[in-house]
Amino acid sequence: MPWPRTRTWVTALNGTTAAGLLVALAGRAKIRRGPGGILVAEGYRLPAPPATCFTVGSVIMCRRSAEWLLHEDRSALFGHECKHAGQYAVLGPLFWPAYWLACGYSWTTSGSWGARNLFERLAGLESGGYPTDLPLRPWLLRLRGSAATRSRRPPPGNPSPH
Repeated sequence: MPWPRTRTWVTALNGTTAAGLLVALAGRAKIRRGPGGILVAEGYRLPAPPATCFTVGSVIMCRRSAEWLLHEDRSALFGHECKHAGQYAVLGPLFWPAYWLACGYSWTTSGSWGARNLFERLAGLESGGYPTDLPLRPWLLRLRGSAATRSRRPPPGNPSPH
């Protein structure tokens, strides 16, 4: 069985697509069929999250039209969101806490919700519009540097390596 069909069935069975349809309804979006079993909720109107597109189950919420998202110029973005639908197929409702933990880690280490988020990295940072080259926050670099310095010191009472 091809992966898109399996993904569609699994996200339907694990309830995440139903949750996506409820989010689309709350956002007063119009549901359109997209390729590979994906549903596009065009015209999503709620202010949160602020992203142009985001996925819940096999439903991609889009503030713009389905035609805009499905245009060949945005095939990378559509592919990025489809990868998130695959992540929902694997994790089901556990995707939400795992994703938010990954967001917290990314924000703490880089100041970006996505740059160091495992799920965004696996979906493709650049195709999702995330920065790809953010360094660690300065306090983490300092912490890392002091940990490296401590590990090179000989333990007390041992002869010096010099």
